[in-house]
Amino acid sequence: MTITNENCPMLVLQPQGRLDCDGSKLLEAQFMRLMLQRGTLWVVDLAQVDFMDSSGLVALITGLKAARGNNCRLVLCHLPEPIKLILELTQLDSVFEICESYDAVLTLTEPAILAA
Repeated sequence: MTITNENCPMLVLQPQGRLDCDGSKLLEAQFMRLMLQRGTLWVVDLAQVDFMDSSGLVALITGLKAARGNNCRLVLCHLPEPIKLILELTQLDSVFEICESYDAVLTLTEPAILAA
């Protein structure tokens, strides 16, 4: 899993492989580390995730709650079709902000976040 800090207040998490029990624990640990950085935009790039089960959904919801609790935004991007289908079937696609690319994330961000 990689975290990169772009030239803006956007932190990108890039989980890879499976978001099952083990992979979800790693993602949740990354979210907990991000809680120290207030007023940022958290982006979860799911392009390299090839499997997600219910524990993966729980990890994403945990991250969303942590972001909101820390006055941050969490956006999902680069969703593979199977992951997109899971979010649609569980109706979580209406809960999460979802973008196709980093550029789309930046166009949706509020000016206050970009100015931070």
